[in-house]
Amino acid sequence: TAGQHAACWREFYTFIFLEILPLERSSEDVDIIFTRLKEVKAFEKFHPNLLQQICLCGYYENLEKGITLFRQGDIGTNWYAVLTGSLDVKVSDTSNHQDAVTICTLGIGTAFGESILDNTPRHATIVTREYSELLRIEQKDFKALWEKYRQHMSGLLTPPYGVMETGSNNDKPHIPHRPTKTITQVPSEKILRAGKILRNTILSRAPHMIRDRKYHLKTYRQCCVGTELVDWMMQQSPCVHSRTQAVGMWQVLLEEGVLNHVDQEHHFQDKYLFYRFLDDEREDAPLPTEEEKKECDEELQDTMLLLSQIGPDAHMRMILRKPPGQRTVDDLEFIYEELLHIKALSHLSTTVSIFKNIIHHQKGVFNQGEEGTSWYIILKGSVNVVIYGKGVVCTLHEGDDFGKLALVNDAPRAASIVLREDNCHFLRVDKEDFNRILRDVEANTVRLKEHDQDVLVLEKIPAGNRVSNQVNSQPQHKYIVMSGTPEKILEHFLETMRLEATLNEATDSILNDFIMMHCVFMPNSQLCPALMAQYPFPSQGTEQEKMDYALNNKRRVIRLVLQWAALYGDLLQEDEAAMAFLEEFYVSVSDDTRMIAALKEQLPELEKVVKQVSEEPKAPQKKHKVLLQLFNTSDDRAQKRQPIRGSDEVLFKVYCIDQTYTTIRVPVSSSVKEVISAVADKLGSGEGLIIVKMSSGGEKVVLKPHDISVFTTLSVNGRLFACPRDQFDSLAPLPEQEGPSTGTVGTFELMSSKDLAHQMTIYDWELFNCVHELELIYHTFGRHNFKKTTANLDLFLRRFNEIQFWVVTEVCLCSQLSKRVQLLKKYIKIAAHCKEYKNLNSFFAIIMGLSNVAVSRLSLTWEDPSRNHRAYRLTVTKLDPPIIPFMPLLIKDMTFTHEGNKTFTDNLVNFEKMRMIANTVRTVKFCRSQSFNPDAALTNKNHQDVRSYVRQLNVIDNQRTLSQMSHRLEPRRA
Repeated sequence: TAGQHAACWREFYTFIFLEILPLERSSEDVDIIFTRLKEVKAFEKFHPNLLQQICLCGYYENLEKGITLFRQGDIGTNWYAVLTGSLDVKVSDTSNHQDAVTICTLGIGTAFGESILDNTPRHATIVTREYSELLRIEQKDFKALWEKYRQHMSGLLTPPYGVMETGSNNDKPHIPHRPTKTITQVPSEKILRAGKILRNTILSRAPHMIRDRKYHLKTYRQCCVGTELVDWMMQQSPCVHSRTQAVGMWQVLLEEGVLNHVDQEHHFQDKYLFYRFLDDEREDAPLPTEEEKKECDEELQDTMLLLSQIGPDAHMRMILRKPPGQRTVDDLEFIYEELLHIKALSHLSTTVSIFKNIIHHQKGVFNQGEEGTSWYIILKGSVNVVIYGKGVVCTLHEGDDFGKLALVNDAPRAASIVLREDNCHFLRVDKEDFNRILRDVEANTVRLKEHDQDVLVLEKIPAGNRVSNQVNSQPQHKYIVMSGTPEKILEHFLETMRLEATLNEATDSILNDFIMMHCVFMPNSQLCPALMAQYPFPSQGTEQEKMDYALNNKRRVIRLVLQWAALYGDLLQEDEAAMAFLEEFYVSVSDDTRMIAALKEQLPELEKVVKQVSEEPKAPQKKHKVLLQLFNTSDDRAQKRQPIRGSDEVLFKVYCIDQTYTTIRVPVSSSVKEVISAVADKLGSGEGLIIVKMSSGGEKVVLKPHDISVFTTLSVNGRLFACPRDQFDSLAPLPEQEGPSTGTVGTFELMSSKDLAHQMTIYDWELFNCVHELELIYHTFGRHNFKKTTANLDLFLRRFNEIQFWVVTEVCLCSQLSKRVQLLKKYIKIAAHCKEYKNLNSFFAIIMGLSNVAVSRLSLTWEDPSRNHRAYRLTVTKLDPPIIPFMPLLIKDMTFTHEGNKTFTDNLVNFEKMRMIANTVRTVKFCRSQSFNPDAALTNKNHQDVRSYVRQLNVIDNQRTLSQMSHRLEPRRA
């Protein structure tokens, strides 16, 4: 192709210029070589100044196949980088080169020959595997580059130089102090087992990875290479999606001594470094038997899942053990993302970046009466707070903090902190840094007062990453709202609104936060009059001044109203105050266009919005049928799913104590009080009636009279019961709630895994696309406070549970061991295809179904989703929409923020909290920013049977029943 020809000519000219002797190269020659070499993998991380020097001193070599570049034991004179081709690395245990064995191959982008730094003999023989082109640097030039650019080169070379720390004034590389062999003295049984499974699986599937390795004439027994371990890990499971995640998983084993670096380094690195499994430390390390190989194959996915869950914590600890000055940009980003989800720091959303350079790892506590020198945040484990004479007064867990009081009051410690478990980890912030945080926050705070009371609190933050053209210019800043009265917050946003910005511009996100969150602190009944109050003409100033002020002010209000109506959309139809305001506002703007012609530009858009919102929904009877389909999945007619509105009516069965039922017809958003009234009309009496939510396991919850929209909040097999209060104890689940007694593996094992994942994704997208962003806010703050339904969100969340229990149900109902094995493989394939389709909700539902105790029979718990799913969050940021997100995690994040922060502080709206929650809600908007287009090749085929199957899953959702079935299939071993 033309592109390939261009690339070939570019390489050709580069090599021609490299053949020019260094002293004869012009600056233009060097520029051409530089442009080419910076695209070569071996040099992609080199500092530009270093690469420029390489262009000045490097030579070009081209060798035919079979040429020996140098032999093992030779004293080296050159360093090389591979531009094209490949070379074999051969090592001999004897002096006879005929006995040499090829241990690896060097490909394009690799470099070798750094033994010239200390004049040690070559540790291997290098022979060209094919026609190859090399860049060669002579010893004297390479040593000069090393002395000048050691800090840039040390991390890119193979051991021992690649693991050496360098000092700025030392002539020789400085070998770092070797700490103790392991961080955890005694490995846990769980991680010991995980290491054994991984080692045995490697020996079974890729035995070449564990072998004796020779470097600089020294033999390292039975070792693996870091990069190869990472490569292998990523190939074994769909739950490993990045090299960084795999590094964290191997770090878990390294921390507990189940895997060891040959030089006792504590950090696992994705480099050409040698690691050895604990079992291979012995001279007579046993090979796995066939039975052990089979067991490891069966347990591998559970092991990978376990390590993927606890790996991020190990990665975090690995970073925190580094001195602050040695942390990379990626390290700091990882820490920053982690800190956002620590409870003690949740209120520091705008100042938390300060922690990037001042956090330290610490294993220690203090005693009552000691001087306060640090503030602590618990990363792992728990501690007791002990006061003399009182004993243990409380216990602190992960995410809690302690030690602030002594720093703020400059007083001795008021209590002792005692570890409750051996392996606790903390973030420690020194007193000086802690005081700087407080000082910087207060110095950047502006308070607006009225009648000696704060009405608006602003904080100064950097305006962004824009760089000024002036060399010594100060970074630009802006002020964001931290708290205030609702009216003052609205007034501030109107005053600072940028009229030239487009409606969807990212810089308008803070204004969108107000529009999205105002229902929490400023309902429409309060917002609409406030907007009208901001709209009239001013009464002071000249006619021209009043006209100019009125034009800008009115345009801002119109702009905000348009954004508000765009977000709320059809939901405004259910709000009489909002509808009346829109009509009144449109009339006012229409009247003003006679005096202010410039307002005519916005009038058509405002008219369009008012007409769309004001139109009454047509064909209510048709809409009622659509709603029936949403609640009755057996009706599988192919029609587009419509969002559920609070005013939609639903036919629903409410059961009595004798397990008969009555069918009521009420709006979806009906309160429990209204449901009782509807049931009473059917039964003839409602005196003393209560409504009870009953799960298949017999758990009963009495619903409160003000609870609304209870129909969609039931568990997968849950039912509603009505009974007198004194008969509550007699209620029992219905037989139909038990779920199926036979599995459907015979049906869906014939279906393609890809087809199943595809149809699941289509159905999940339909459900997800109906969820309004505001439903997440109603769900978080309590929908009864808004009297709004969250029916669409409820159904989407219930779908997650349905898929999770589908996996467990089918496995537990499958009596044949061989079929169960095939079933597990099929679910893993379906999960992989879901991930391929970016259906992360179903992907995680299947994974959690496979990790259910009834399936895995292992204690794989998700202790803290807000922390153990950090890898998921990073994945979402790297995916392009459309995406179906892991909705339970979004709900968890919002609940975490809501419960950890007050909505009002000193009678002011905590707008920082609003902004944090809105930021999570924006994830939903991002995931749907592109429309979902099903795979036409799959959709056009006859997949009606698959489509029907995935929409009518019949499951057992009683965990006790599932566990009992699991133990009947495979009784616990004695």
